[in-house]
Amino acid sequence: MAQSNANHTGSIDAHAHWAPQAYIDYAQQQGGKVSGGPISPLMYDLEARMKWMDARGVKMHVLTLSGSMPWQWASLDAAVKLARIVNDAAIEAHKAFPHRFIAGAAIPMRDPQAALKELDRIAGAPGMRAVHLPNSVEGIDYIFEPAYLPLLARCEELGYPLLFHPLDGQPNHYGGPERLAGSNFIYNTLGFPFETATTATKFIYSGLLDKFPKLDIVLPHSGGCFPYVAGRIEHSIKKGAVEVASKLKQPFRDYIRRFHYDTLAYYPETLRFMIDLVGVDRVVIGTDNYAKMDVDQPNELVQSLNLPAADLERILRGNAAKLLRL
Repeated sequence: MAQSNANHTGSIDAHAHWAPQAYIDYAQQQGGKVSGGPISPLMYDLEARMKWMDARGVKMHVLTLSGSMPWQWASLDAAVKLARIVNDAAIEAHKAFPHRFIAGAAIPMRDPQAALKELDRIAGAPGMRAVHLPNSVEGIDYIFEPAYLPLLARCEELGYPLLFHPLDGQPNHYGGPERLAGSNFIYNTLGFPFETATTATKFIYSGLLDKFPKLDIVLPHSGGCFPYVAGRIEHSIKKGAVEVASKLKQPFRDYIRRFHYDTLAYYPETLRFMIDLVGVDRVVIGTDNYAKMDVDQPNELVQSLNLPAADLERILRGNAAKLLRL
């Protein structure tokens, strides 16, 4: 494939999904689901994707698997192969279109040694700029287990931000499958934001943000509900309801700003609140394209806020470019 539109300008979408054809084929051979429904051609057809991006003012996608990533159902051998397939395809996509695509590495995270081995294999490869992880698996917040400390340390060393995303699949429903199951989709609309708030809070409570001061973390879906309950969490610490106050080395609001947040808030009022709380320098474009909860116009919501030109530029491009070392 020839390079296309090298001088194209536009936004950098830090929360965009894909599924390369080789990955789709192997996952289906293993009996796994690649999507909760029909797979959009935009998930694997890069030429069509770039036309879609150009029509909407998007310069670059950070390619990551969707909530249907295979780590919950795949055997270790299959997970290792799937990660290699996705990452090798992402490297080739970047080589073909270096101004349009970079990637968050897929890693077989249910095994910390295998995950670290795959991370080391692709470390420094063309187009690799982050690591993509599920928040939890079957209700287990695995990333806070001691066995994963070397993985976090390696991500910090490489300067690869962690891009979190909740997992689909009933065993992963927040609060248990009985609570959020059914056809009302609240496992996604409610469960995913709860997942993200839990991840953010545990990173603070665990002391990992202090242990890894240069580790960047991107919270999807506009931070889930974390920005909107952060004051309640801090108040519980001040009231002595949780025994973490003595462990925190910084004011709680400083920890809020340790995360980056994408713009997938849907309401302009919600996005404006988040920007006011976390700071304009901590916000990046995110769309969920091309999954069920995606948006057709990636830049529209933030543009509707009529921010100063410099602030708009930061959110559309500058913050992501700095975060991903472009």
